[in-house]
Amino acid sequence: MKGSAAAPPLLEVDRVSVRFGALIAVNQVSLSVARGEIVAIIGPNGAGKTTLLNAVSGFYRPYEGTIAFEGRDRTRLAPPDVAALGIARTFQNVALFKGMSVLDNIMTGRLLKMRGNFLLEALYWGPARRQELEHRAFVERIIDFLEIQAIRKTPAGRLPYGLQKRVELARALAAEPKLLLLDEPMAGMNVEEKEDMCRFILDVNQEFDTTIALIEHDMGVVMDVSDRVVVLDYGRKIADGPPASVRKDAAVLDAYLGVAHDA
Repeated sequence: MKGSAAAPPLLEVDRVSVRFGALIAVNQVSLSVARGEIVAIIGPNGAGKTTLLNAVSGFYRPYEGTIAFEGRDRTRLAPPDVAALGIARTFQNVALFKGMSVLDNIMTGRLLKMRGNFLLEALYWGPARRQELEHRAFVERIIDFLEIQAIRKTPAGRLPYGLQKRVELARALAAEPKLLLLDEPMAGMNVEEKEDMCRFILDVNQEFDTTIALIEHDMGVVMDVSDRVVVLDYGRKIADGPPASVRKDAAVLDAYLGVAHDA
């Protein structure tokens, strides 16, 4: 079920700014993501979209503002601590272990879930063996879900780009995130691959009950999958609302097309 206005947001970004020297990449941006939502973050190149995701996931630290997750301030947490809270992400450029198999790449997404005694793990005995089997069973479920059974033993570096993006999504899902951040999940894909990825994103949201925030340039995709759209331009938020209203917003049209439009 999608989040309601009465429920507290899963993620709340409050007047966050990120700067690099004299450059202010994100400027006083506030937004919230409700549980169960799919929120698209869009804007022209250089608008600050990826910088904002990097701040949410802990890769960049805001110089002002706060970021709360499940009602708790996590502004100053490092990426591993943010991930431990239940936030996973994919990247603009695929960041897989190219020499490892698809299965092993996805298994790395389970690292934060693995607990146990080092000696038992080294011996692969008792609780460590049971844990390994449980993690592998979960990963196999994701492999089936994303329909990549045929490539499970293939080194990731040998896969075409579209499949690498799907494997990266699988690795993020292996962490069982409450909030999934997708940075241009369909970049470089053909029409058929985009259609598949759209379907998977919607299915992840519904079947895994995963809240999703994604950056995407394909406006057709944005309109098809998102419940709400946030628009950035030159580091500032210029629109936030349902897709149908945002696509008609004069400020959004100006930002994308660079020309004035009638009201």
